[in-house]
Amino acid sequence: MRKKGNIVSYSLEELKEMVARGEDRTDWSRIDEMTGDKLEELIANDPDEITDLDWSKAIIGIPPPKDPVNIRVDRDVLQWFRGKGKGYQTMMNNVLRAYFQVQQFNDPPSTPPRSTPK
Repeated sequence: MRKKGNIVSYSLEELKEMVARGEDRTDWSRIDEMTGDKLEELIANDPDEITDLDWSKAIIGIPPPKDPVNIRVDRDVLQWFRGKGKGYQTMMNNVLRAYFQVQQFNDPPSTPPRSTPK
């Protein structure tokens, strides 16, 4: 068994041994008695089941490369993003990208953007 934080990983052999010892928490008799109709009903009533996804704005592909930059951001804004935890820089990038895409849609550039020297 390997443990990393709250996540525990078991090998297949360890899982088989646990089941053999009766450490399985699945109610197999309940599963065996369940009919297809009952299963469909449970799935339909599952509050976590997502049935109406809007894929119209989905983007397929590899994200563009990122460039490291130094910018000045208001302290309260930065604290708010940092308060969201790990990945706050990605979240900031996503907010900037959403703004960029709206602006690009509303006012497409008449000339191609200049490339910045590296």
